[in-house]
Amino acid sequence: MTLMTKLYGAAAALAMTAGAAVAEPALIFDLGGKFDKSFNEAAFNGAVRWAEESGETFREIELQSEAQREQALRRFAENGNNPIVMTGFAFGNVLSEVAPDYPDTKFAIIDMVVDSPNVRSVVFNEHEGSYLVGMMAAMASESGTVGFIGGMDIPLIRKFACGYAQGVKAVNPDATVVANMTGTTPAAWNDPVKGSELTKAQISQGADVVYAAAGGTGVGVLQTAADENILSIGVDSNQNYLHPGQVLTSMMKRVDNAVYDAMKSGTDLETGINVMGIANGGIGYALDEHNEALVSAEMKAAVDEASAKIASGELAVHDYMSDDSCPALSF
Repeated sequence: MTLMTKLYGAAAALAMTAGAAVAEPALIFDLGGKFDKSFNEAAFNGAVRWAEESGETFREIELQSEAQREQALRRFAENGNNPIVMTGFAFGNVLSEVAPDYPDTKFAIIDMVVDSPNVRSVVFNEHEGSYLVGMMAAMASESGTVGFIGGMDIPLIRKFACGYAQGVKAVNPDATVVANMTGTTPAAWNDPVKGSELTKAQISQGADVVYAAAGGTGVGVLQTAADENILSIGVDSNQNYLHPGQVLTSMMKRVDNAVYDAMKSGTDLETGINVMGIANGGIGYALDEHNEALVSAEMKAAVDEASAKIASGELAVHDYMSDDSCPALSF
């Protein structure tokens, strides 16, 4: 069977028909777009990998508004799709209400914990990977000032920023970390113009390496960093290829693996909380032909040593979400 993914816009979400094969999985993208070159796109790549390997098909939808979250979940459940995978913490409250109504349907949510017997909650130790790229930023910086640009100002993104700052300070205790968030609404995930403005502002403060954890907004961060001839750090997906020789590395959050594993498990999906970190290959950093010239042997050795220590438990990176505080950065 050839790969056939079905894309629905806002209107089509109302018109999903009941003719789909039983147990055909479904994927719902968060706001920001499927091809955001980051979080959502990583999820899509995982689904495509599963489809190509299995020869099966999956359904998908890109949301156009917050109101569509519940609508999409219920339509796919009524349609018999199973499991239903969704990307983003913002599905949490809606899934808590919908999941009990469809006890025979398995759901997987990424970046939020939902306590329901038919839900797999996939969460990541983003602070661990952010620590590693923070180390790299500090080692690559010539000015001693590095930047962080987040998307929506929520605890999850502060978790990225806090891990990053800890990694920076571990290498250079005197370094300055300039941190900005793009906004306080979901629009912050898809505002590359604002991302560009924030990047320029951080450059004016001396930043010569900027880490973006902002979904589609990050595309503007990486573009402006390249235009201004400073280094950037990508997130979630491997974004090194976007600006070869200008992206120092990317903090890899293997959302693709989470989606792939959920679809591969099918209706046998094991539910409960699934934590993905450095120790089990869920988090890491990207090294390829696009950035290898930027990563010195010393840098790689230091980061790999830290990675091994984090995996073994010898090195603990503080998780902002554990107590809403950060020892290395003030918000």
